[in-house]
Amino acid sequence: MKSAVETLSPTRAKLTVEVPFEELKPSLDAAYQKIAKQINVPGFRRGKVPPQVIDRQVGRGLVLDEAVNDVLPKAYVEALQENNLTPLAQPEIEVTKFEDNKGLEFTAEVDVKPEIDLPSYEGLTASVDDVEVSDEDVAEQVDALRQRFGTLIDVERPVQDGDFVVIDLVARHDGEVVEGAEISGFSYQVGKGGMVDGLDEALVGMSVDEEKVFTTQLVSGDLVGQDVEVSVKVTQVQEQELPELDDDFAQEASEFDTLDELRADVRERLVRGKRLEQAAAARDAVLEALLEKVEVPLPETMVTEELNARRASLEQQLQFSGLTLEKYLEDEKQTQEEFEADLERRVRDAVAAQFLLDEIADKEEMGVDQGELTQYMIRRAQQSGQDPQEFVNHMFEHNHVPDLIQEIRRGKALQLLVEGAEVKDGSGNVVELKNLQADGSIGEPQEEADEAADEAPEAAAEETTEA
Repeated sequence: MKSAVETLSPTRAKLTVEVPFEELKPSLDAAYQKIAKQINVPGFRRGKVPPQVIDRQVGRGLVLDEAVNDVLPKAYVEALQENNLTPLAQPEIEVTKFEDNKGLEFTAEVDVKPEIDLPSYEGLTASVDDVEVSDEDVAEQVDALRQRFGTLIDVERPVQDGDFVVIDLVARHDGEVVEGAEISGFSYQVGKGGMVDGLDEALVGMSVDEEKVFTTQLVSGDLVGQDVEVSVKVTQVQEQELPELDDDFAQEASEFDTLDELRADVRERLVRGKRLEQAAAARDAVLEALLEKVEVPLPETMVTEELNARRASLEQQLQFSGLTLEKYLEDEKQTQEEFEADLERRVRDAVAAQFLLDEIADKEEMGVDQGELTQYMIRRAQQSGQDPQEFVNHMFEHNHVPDLIQEIRRGKALQLLVEGAEVKDGSGNVVELKNLQADGSIGEPQEEADEAADEAPEAAAEETTEA
C-alpha cells in the first residue's frame, strides 16, 4: 500500500491511498466466505458455495464492493499511522479508482490535530479578585436559615408578594384545555417565579375563592410561543411568620449557643466557598495567560460542533426552567449578537485549551494509572447522581474510557501549569492553590472537607452550598 498526505490547512489534511489488488485478496476471500453463508444454491451446502458460482449467482461486483467496504477503514487507519496524523473527526472518503484485478485508489479528507509551537509554560502570572464576604452576605444566609424555621399561618386579606397560596390553575387555547396545563391544590409562593409569565402579577390583590383570567404565552410544549388564557383561583392564603433573630433561634437552628457564634460560622463557610471560587478563577486565569502566548489553529468543524452542542444544552436548560432565550438574554442584559459572540469566544478558547493541554501532557509524558481512572469515574458518577458501577459499565460499553483518560491527562497538565504559576489577588497577596485536584477540578482537600463535615451544624450544612 502507498499513501501520501497533502496539507489543506493547519487543521485539515488530504490522504491519497493506493491499495494493490494483491493486498485486497484477504478482504476478497472474506467477502466470498460471508456471501457463501448468506445464499442458497442447489447442490451446495450453505457456506460451501465456490467463488465462481457466487460470481454467477450474485455478480462479481457485489463481492468486490463487500471487499472494498472491508479494506477501506483498515487502509485509512494504516495511512494515518504512516503519515503520523491524529484525526479529530470522521473522514470524507472518496473512491477515485477501483478496477477488478488492478487495485483500489481513494482519498480521505479529515480534520487533524494541529501542530503547536508550544511556548514556555513555566512561571505564568495572573491576578484574581480578593475574597470578600460582606455583612449583607452573612445576613442573607442567616435569613435563609431563618425562613426554614418559619411557620405558615392563614390570613384573611388579599394576596401580597411573598405570600404562600394554594391555587387551582388551568390554561386554555382556543377554548380547549391545554394538555398538562391543569392543576388543583397547588402550593406556590408569590414572587418566586418559575411558573407562567403573568401569574405573580395576577395573584397579587386576589382574595380566597376569587378567580382571575389573564393571557400569557407558553414557553414549552406544542404551543410554545402562542397565546393562551390562564384561569387561576385562590383557595388559601398564608403568610410566613419568622422566628426572632436571637440566641434562642441560634440554639434551635444550630449547635451554637449564641447568634454571634452562628453568624461567625456562616461567615467562615462563606469565606471557604469564596476561596474555592477564587481558586477556580485562578486556574482559569493561568490557562488564559498561556492562551495569550500562542496562536492555536482551530478546526472549524470542531468549533461548529461544540457551538451547536452548547446551544442545545442551554436550550434544554432553559426549557427545563420554563424560560425562553429572549427572557434569558433580558436577564443577562445581552443582545442576541452579544450572546453569540461571547459563546463563540468561549468555545474557541475551550477548544484551544484542549489542544494546548494535550500538547503539554504529551511533552511531560503524563500517564493515568488504574487507581486515578477509577477515582475519576467515581467522582464523575457522584457529580451526575448516578450509581458508580452503572456509570463505569456505561463508560466501558460505549468506549468512552479513552475520553476520560484524556480528561485526566488534561487535568494533570493544568495542575502543572498552576503549580508553576504566580497568582495574586487584588491586594497583592499570593493566592494559595492547594485546592486544585489532580484532574484540574477545584475542591476542598479531603482533610478539610472531613473536618468541616464534623464541625458543621446540620441545619446550616443543609443551607450552605459548595462552591
